[in-house]
Amino acid sequence: MNKNSRILFTLCFIFILKISYAGEGMWLPQLLKALNEGDMQTMGMKMSAEDIYSVNQGSLKDAIVHFNGGCTSEIISAEGLLLTNHHCGYGQIQSHSSIQNNLLKNGFWAKSKKHELPNDNLEVTFIVRIEDVSKMVLEGVTNKMNTKERQSLIDKNIASYKQRMRPLKHEEIQIKPFFKGNQYFMFVTMTYTDVRLVGAPPESIGKFGSDTDNWVFPRHTGDFSLFRIYAGTDNMPADYSIDNVPFKPKHFLPISLDGVAEGDFTLVFGYPGRTNQYLPSSAVAQTLNVLNPAKISIRDKALKIVDAGMRSDETIRLQYASKFARIANYWKKWIGENQGLKKSDAMGRKHKYEQDFMTRLGADKAMQTKYGSLLGDFEKLYEEIEPYALTRDYYNEIVRRNIEIMTVANYMNRLKDLYANNGATGYNGFKARLEPFLDNFYKNYRPEIDQKVFASLMEMYVDAEIIEGVKGDLATMAKKHGGFDDYSKSLYESSFVPNKNEMFKLLSADPKMAIESMEKDPFVQLAKQLSDAYDLNVSKEYNNLNTQINDLMRIYMEGQMKVFTEKKFFPDANSTMRVSYGKVAGYSPRDAVTYNPVSYLDGAIEKYVPGDYEFDIPKKLLELYESKDYGQYADSNGKVPICFLGTNHTTGGNSGSPVIDAHGNLIGLNFDRVWEGTMSDINYDASICRNIMVDARYILFIVDKFAGATHLIEEMKLVHPKKDAKVIKMDEPKAKKKRKRRKRN
Repeated sequence: MNKNSRILFTLCFIFILKISYAGEGMWLPQLLKALNEGDMQTMGMKMSAEDIYSVNQGSLKDAIVHFNGGCTSEIISAEGLLLTNHHCGYGQIQSHSSIQNNLLKNGFWAKSKKHELPNDNLEVTFIVRIEDVSKMVLEGVTNKMNTKERQSLIDKNIASYKQRMRPLKHEEIQIKPFFKGNQYFMFVTMTYTDVRLVGAPPESIGKFGSDTDNWVFPRHTGDFSLFRIYAGTDNMPADYSIDNVPFKPKHFLPISLDGVAEGDFTLVFGYPGRTNQYLPSSAVAQTLNVLNPAKISIRDKALKIVDAGMRSDETIRLQYASKFARIANYWKKWIGENQGLKKSDAMGRKHKYEQDFMTRLGADKAMQTKYGSLLGDFEKLYEEIEPYALTRDYYNEIVRRNIEIMTVANYMNRLKDLYANNGATGYNGFKARLEPFLDNFYKNYRPEIDQKVFASLMEMYVDAEIIEGVKGDLATMAKKHGGFDDYSKSLYESSFVPNKNEMFKLLSADPKMAIESMEKDPFVQLAKQLSDAYDLNVSKEYNNLNTQINDLMRIYMEGQMKVFTEKKFFPDANSTMRVSYGKVAGYSPRDAVTYNPVSYLDGAIEKYVPGDYEFDIPKKLLELYESKDYGQYADSNGKVPICFLGTNHTTGGNSGSPVIDAHGNLIGLNFDRVWEGTMSDINYDASICRNIMVDARYILFIVDKFAGATHLIEEMKLVHPKKDAKVIKMDEPKAKKKRKRRKRN
C-alpha cells in the first residue's frame, strides 16, 4: 500500500468511525466547546456550547434538575414549574393516594398553588458549576502504588481539597472519578427540598401499556408529571413552609409547538445512571451468557406471583403497583439487552476492537509492557470471579430484593449489632430512623404474597448451581417441614417480622427485652445465617477479584485513550450531568419490520381495551378523540402525536430528561429505550439503539384539553421555532433586494 493509499484509508477509517458512532456518547457539558460543538452544529444545532453550559450567564444547564437522585427533571416556567416522568413521580403520587382518593387511578391537577401537595423526602439538585480537579486529586499518585495505597492518597487529597474550598451557603461539593479513575471532576451543587406535586395524568395515560409496552415501540404512554420547586423569600433552599414562594430559575425551557420530523436534531440533557462502554469481551460474555439469564429467571418467578395477586384484588394492585413496576423494569431490560447484544454482534465487535488495540500497540516496548497482557489478565480474572459473581447475583436478587420481609429481618439484625456495640443509645438512634420506614413498608405489604415468593425463590436458591456454602440449612429446614411451601407458611406464622402490630409492639418495649425476642425469631435467625454464609463464602473473595478487575480497567482505559488517538472518548455514566445528541429516527429491529419515528393517539385507540389493567383509556380522552377536539396540539396531518424515537444515547437516570430542539426549546420528554437497544449500556449501535420520548404537544394536550388545567399552560412559554425560521428565510430575498437598490442608488 503506497503512502497516498494509506492516508486515504486512514481518513476513510476516521470518517466511518464518526458515522458509525453518530448519536453515541454521554458528554460532559462543560467540555462541549472543545469536543462536540462542531459535530452538533453539523447535525443541525443552532445553539453554541455556551448556550448549553455557562457559569457566567443563564444557560440550559440551569433548567436541568436531578430529581430525587434517580431521575432527571426540567424547569418549564418562570415560577419553578418542574416536568418529569410519571414513573419518576410515581412514589409521590402513590403516597397521596388511598382507595377513597386514588390519585394514581384518577390523576391529580392542583387548581392553584395553594392546592399543590408537599412531599416528604423529595429533593431536587441543581449544578452550579463543574471543574476538572484531576491535578489536585492525583497529586503524588504513582504507578508504583498498589490499589489500596493509591486510593488512600486520593481520598486524602479529596478531603484536603474540600477543606480548602469555601462553597457559598447552601452549596455542596462532590468529587467523582471519570474514565475509570484516570480523571476527576468537582460538581458544586445546590439542593431544594420543598418540592410539591402539581399535576399527574391518570395511570391509564401516564402508564398506558404498562408492562406489556415497557421498552418497546410503538409506544403510546403519556409518561409525565408536574411538580413545583419552592424556596425561601431569598430564592434559596428552605425546609417546607407555607411562607415559601415559587422558585425563580436562571433559565427555563420554552416549549415548541412545531413538533418533530425525521432527521431533526435532538439534545437530551440529564443525569444518566450507569454505563460500561469500555469493558473487555470477557466481561460482556459473562453478562450475556451467565449473569443476565440468572437474574431474568429469578425475577420471572417473582413477577408471576405478584402479578396474580394484583389481578385478584384492587387493594393489592394499589399496594404493589410501584414495586411491581420496579421489579419488571430491569427484568425486561435484561431480556432486551441480551437480544440486542446478540443482534448487534457485540462480541464480534469487541473482539475486533481488541485485535485493533493489540495491533496498534505494535513494537513499542513500553506500550507492550504496560498494556500487552491486559486482555489475557482480564480473561483469567473473569473466569475466577464468575462463580462468585453468579452467587452474588442470586443472593442479591433473592435474599436482598425480591423477598420483601428479608430486608426487614436484616434490619432487626442491625439493631442487634448496634445494641451489642453501642448499647441502648445506638439501638434507639437507629430505631428512630427505622420506624418511619417500617410504617411505610407495612402500608404496602401483603405477607400472603411475600410468603409465596419466599417459597418459590428459596427453592430456586437451593437448586441453583452456585457456591454451596451460601445456602445454609435451607434444604434441611424445607425437608423437615415437608417442602418449601410448608416451610414458608411456618416461618410467616411463627415470626413477628411480617406482622406490623407485633413489630411495633416489640419496638416499643425495653431494648434488652426486644433484643431477646429478636434473637429467638426464626426469620431474624434465617436472615443472619444467610448473611453470615454469604460474607464467609463470597463477599471477601468477590471484592478482592473485583478490585483487581477495576484496577486493570483503569489501566485499560488509559491504554485505549492512548492507542485510539482519533477517537473522542466520553466517560461512562455515573449519575452526573451529561449531554447526548442525535436525531429523530425510526429503525428496523428485525427482518421486514420497520418502525416510523412518531406514534399517534390513533394508535392508543387501536390498543384500547375497556377496563383492562394496561390498555384502558379515560372517557374524556375518548370523547376528545371522537370530536377531534385537539386545540393547537395536532400535527400538520391533523393527528395528535404521542411519542417519538431518537438516536440519543441514554440509560436509567435519563428518565425525565428534556429533549431539546436545535434552538434550545423543549420538544419532548425522555422516558424509555427500545427493547433491542437497551444493550447501549454496554454496546451502543446506532442502527438499533433508540430512546423513546413523549412528544411535548401530547403533554400540553393532556394538561390543557384533557385536564382543563389551562392556568398551567398560561405560565409556560409556547413557541414556534420552525415557523419563525421559515418567516426569516422568506424575508431574506426582500432584504437582499433592498440592499441591491441601495447600491444602485
